[in-house]
Amino acid sequence: MERNLGAVLGILWVQICWVRGNNVEQSPTSLSLHEGTNSSLRCNFSSAMTTVQWFRQNSRGSLISLFYLASGTKENGRLKSTFDAKERYSTLHISGAQLEDSGTYLCAAEAQCSQ
Repeated sequence: MERNLGAVLGILWVQICWVRGNNVEQSPTSLSLHEGTNSSLRCNFSSAMTTVQWFRQNSRGSLISLFYLASGTKENGRLKSTFDAKERYSTLHISGAQLEDSGTYLCAAEAQCSQ
């Protein structure tokens, strides 16, 4: 029982460390696409981040991991993501939108914790 509690406390500490003092602003806040069109989402960070992740939440509430980036650009089919740590932003590009792209898109970033 003590091992499990220690693991939970460790996870809570990491989450608090990530959240404290770091704001993430995603734009646009709402987006409606027509099939076949292209669009982009952007996240701006209030402080330097070390990694960024993009997720899509489907209609059942499940999160689907799309990208994990420490820097640069990654592509996966019609999706492409860029992360610029120096300029404090990340983008997600959707090319040729399809019905399966429907959902809520989220970005999450990790800052280096000061100890």
